[in-house]
Amino acid sequence: MVRALIVCTSVSHGNTRKIADVMGAVLSASVMAPEEVDPTELQGYDLVGLGSGIFQMSFHPQLREFVRALPPQPATAAFLFSTSGFSEPPFRRYSRSLERQLEQKGLKVLDTFSCRAFDTYKPFKLVGGIRKGRPDIDDLQAAHTFAEHLRMQTIPAS
Repeated sequence: MVRALIVCTSVSHGNTRKIADVMGAVLSASVMAPEEVDPTELQGYDLVGLGSGIFQMSFHPQLREFVRALPPQPATAAFLFSTSGFSEPPFRRYSRSLERQLEQKGLKVLDTFSCRAFDTYKPFKLVGGIRKGRPDIDDLQAAHTFAEHLRMQTIPAS
C-alpha cells in the first residue's frame, strides 16, 4: 500500500479542497493544511501531493513557504495540483517554478493537475465572479482519474 499525504491550501471558495478530497479518497491520503504538517515528517511518505488555488499567477504563499521549509526528501514522489479561474499561461509557468523547487529538495514530481474554478479575485468580484459552478462533476472526475494514475505509478513492485 502506498503511504500518501496531500498538503493543500484552499482559502477562497474551497475549490482546491474539493479536488484534494477527491484525490485523497483515491490515494487513501490525509488532506492537511501546510500549518498542520511538520515538513521534516514527509520522508515517511511514498507520495506527497501539494496544491493550492492560484493567486496572481502563483501558488498560495503558505504553500510556497511550506516547500521552502522542506528538508531534503530523497526518494519521495510528489505531484502538484491547482485550481484557477484561468489556464496556466505559456509565458509564466507557475507550476514549473514550484516543481523545480521540489526537485531541488530531492522529490521526484510525477505529474501536475489543474482545473478551472470559481474565481472572485478583484475585478471578477464586480461581475459576481467567473467560472461559477467549477470545479464541476467533470473536474472532480478528472481529479479522480488523475489520482488513479498516480496510485498505479507508485504501487511498490512485489
